[in-house]
Amino acid sequence: MSGQNPRQIAARVLQRRCAGLEFVENLLENALTGVKLTPADRGLCQELVYGVVRWQATLDWLIARKTQGRTQKAALQDSLRLGLYQIFWLDRIPEHAAVHETVEMAKQAGFGPQAGFVNAVLRGYLRELAATKQLLAELKTTHPALGYSHPEWLVERWRQRWGDERTRQLLEWNNTPPATCARVNTLRTDAAKLVAQWRAENVEYDFIRRDWCEENLAFELRSHPPLSRLPSFQQGAFYIQDPGTLLAVQQLDPRPGELILDACAAPGGKTTYIAQRLRNEGHIVAADVAVERLKLVHENCARLGVTCVETVLLDNEIGIATRPAGTETSLPLARPGNRRHFDKVLLDAPCSNTGVMRRRVDLRWRVRPEEIERLVATQRKLLGETAALLKPGGVLVYSTCSLEPEENGGVVAQFLQEQGAFKLEHQRELLPFNEAVDGAFVARLRRT
Repeated sequence: MSGQNPRQIAARVLQRRCAGLEFVENLLENALTGVKLTPADRGLCQELVYGVVRWQATLDWLIARKTQGRTQKAALQDSLRLGLYQIFWLDRIPEHAAVHETVEMAKQAGFGPQAGFVNAVLRGYLRELAATKQLLAELKTTHPALGYSHPEWLVERWRQRWGDERTRQLLEWNNTPPATCARVNTLRTDAAKLVAQWRAENVEYDFIRRDWCEENLAFELRSHPPLSRLPSFQQGAFYIQDPGTLLAVQQLDPRPGELILDACAAPGGKTTYIAQRLRNEGHIVAADVAVERLKLVHENCARLGVTCVETVLLDNEIGIATRPAGTETSLPLARPGNRRHFDKVLLDAPCSNTGVMRRRVDLRWRVRPEEIERLVATQRKLLGETAALLKPGGVLVYSTCSLEPEENGGVVAQFLQEQGAFKLEHQRELLPFNEAVDGAFVARLRRT
């Protein structure tokens, strides 16, 4: 078997993931860089990696049933997960081929003495295929955390808030590969020209209509060649962005000529949409905590034709982050005697990201209850300190991609209790099982 085999690449990515230092999306992207695979093999590699991570708890439950709960070495456990995922979740791969490939991979990974064990586990499930599929279906009702492969504490938290049926809908959503959605960039083109160009580029699309989206603004790309090769992408005619992220900018309601702060701006999706609403007539200060993150903002602005953005490396004086020693801010926002005041501020706060779990496939295994508590403290601090940069009468929009009430309405309520000079004009929560978009929370506040 060649080193270019998609199953081998998937196994290596899963092994590196065990270190827990990087998100699996980044590990997979790095592993595929410079590797020559057909589109079908590249798709299979991604499906194997993301599928095994999403369904990890369920796969481990299957393995434990055949091994009396004995702990396996991490690489051997990954081999069994890969084999079982192909048997139970990938209809296009013949079961016996999945077993053979998995056994051969285990041998090449140094588990020759355990090859018979791997073969026995997988073939045992082939003999019980129909009964096991029925068992997996029943788990979704009797034990949703296992049936849908989510942490028990998180499922219980959601169940207490929304009940069994809506929680199951959310769990199902999180296990569904996300659609590719695009926002037309009216600084470069318009919707009519873009869809005509897409048709010439063999892009199949559907219009997305939501009450917070402008007409003909958002699209779902149902099939397309690699995006980076599309002239329409290279020319900056669109930006890949879930419609749920557009609500915050819609509530900010940027107007030409305004001075706007976008705190925590990287990678620049909301920043460039603000610029689009401004028609490049105004000024946006896009702030973030690291040079590498601001480079993404620069790159996206350049591709999309955004000319009204100034990037700022923030320091700890407004609570965003502590700067590395020796790092200079390109613009001090909050240094005594040198404070800017803005017409509008967007704070897209760092959060638990529980509204975007279908995109961040290993996030469910990383998030912890204590992490939510830590983030709430950070969010409160950020909200208070960015609010101080707002002009009287100005608008501050606080947003997250979290579903957790402590990070959303709880933070806003605490802020309003402490800050008498602000009033809440509107707040809204987008829930995947209601709006069929990524989860989001947005609150519009005005300084009185």
